[in-house]
Amino acid sequence: MASHRRPKQPSRTRVTVLTATAAAAVALTSQAAHADPKPTKSEVKTKVDKLYHEAEEATEQHSLAKEKQEKLQKQIGAIQDKVARGQQELNTLRSGLGSLAAAQYRSGGIDPSVQLFLASDPDSFLDQASALDQLTGKQAESLAKVQEKQRALAQERKEAQDKLSDLADVRKTLAEKKQKQQTKLAEAQKLLNTLTAAERTKMRESEQRASRSAGERVDLGNEAPASALGAAALQAASTREGLPYVRSATGPGSFDCSGLTQWAYAQAGANITRTTYTQINQGTQIARSQLKPGDLVFFNNTSHVGLYAGNNTVLHAPYPGAYVRYESMSTIGSYQTAVRI
Repeated sequence: MASHRRPKQPSRTRVTVLTATAAAAVALTSQAAHADPKPTKSEVKTKVDKLYHEAEEATEQHSLAKEKQEKLQKQIGAIQDKVARGQQELNTLRSGLGSLAAAQYRSGGIDPSVQLFLASDPDSFLDQASALDQLTGKQAESLAKVQEKQRALAQERKEAQDKLSDLADVRKTLAEKKQKQQTKLAEAQKLLNTLTAAERTKMRESEQRASRSAGERVDLGNEAPASALGAAALQAASTREGLPYVRSATGPGSFDCSGLTQWAYAQAGANITRTTYTQINQGTQIARSQLKPGDLVFFNNTSHVGLYAGNNTVLHAPYPGAYVRYESMSTIGSYQTAVRI
């Protein structure tokens, strides 16, 4: 006779494990379905370039704050020297005032009319009294000088204190901009790390080729510079082609964007300021249609600058990872304005 035993039921533990495994599989499948796809090399480059531009903006702001810091430190030093000299002058005046007071005391504290009555030689006493009046006048004059010097010193000390307060604010800004630089560059590196080693190598090689061959590929035309100064600055900058961009660098072996323009004009014999935010206020602003080789061209809300080289092309230090090169103005960013030094 056939057996009718009931089939063995799976244990509760096994059911729980199977259920959990199935749930995990479903969750992983769901996550995989909704996970963001890995960005392509082109997408990574676009995002990295944007981060580099943002880092460059922070670099220029950092350089501007550093320039202000150095200026404030010089001003504070000059004021402190002035205060020290003023204190010495005040001490001398006080010493002189004390000598006058001592001389007056030695002349005696008796009422002048009584001194005249008691004097054996009235004429001699009258001469002394006249000298005493002069002494009192000198004392009053010295006292006025002391008070004036005290007021001047108080004003100078307040000025120094205000400058020190400004310096503290600038140092805070320096720290903030440096942190922003580092954050943007770290984000860029994180994106680059999503690429394979081969992809990163290809990107780096492509950037190097673009920098090395830009001058050969670009037709600069035959535009005449507006001045010998602009021509000399552009010529100096052209000798730096192929050198690396390094944030806050001012040459001669590496540059950031405004470091290159400052260095180039220094070689031509003109001292211009350190950052894009101040260079834009130097010289004369000109229309884009008036551009001549050697003029400064500003992009991306004043965060980037290069030297116009002719035929809609600039020579500039682009961003981290790139090299000083010629590049079409149409590929650099949003054009803002131009300045002729």
